Amino acid sequence: MKVWTKVRLKDRNKQVELISKSLTNFLYGYGPIRDLVRKYKIQEADRKIIDQYTANRIAGLLMLYMAKDTNRINNIVNKYNIPDGIVSEIIPELEGYIDR
Repeated sequence: MKVWTKVRLKDRNKQVELISKSLTNFLYGYGPIRDLVRKYKIQEADRKIIDQYTANRIAGLLMLYMAKDTNRINNIVNKYNIPDGIVSEIIPELEGYIDR
């Protein structure tokens, strides 16, 4: 019988750590999360907990991607598939330098 559990990897990959931190800042550094932190007076320590949790999860996904472990990625996708009522439409959003 398979059991869903959280696993912490002991392998360290500086590139994964850098990307995870950067993506966390990309996701939460600005925009609605900053407004929510101010509106609800979320303490900096609590914000750090949220950011750390997010960076750890991103790092885990990156490690699975690098290992080409599509079965475990698919398991995560299937388990955390969000009902339509929470997110209505996905519009990919990027930023960065472009050549003109």
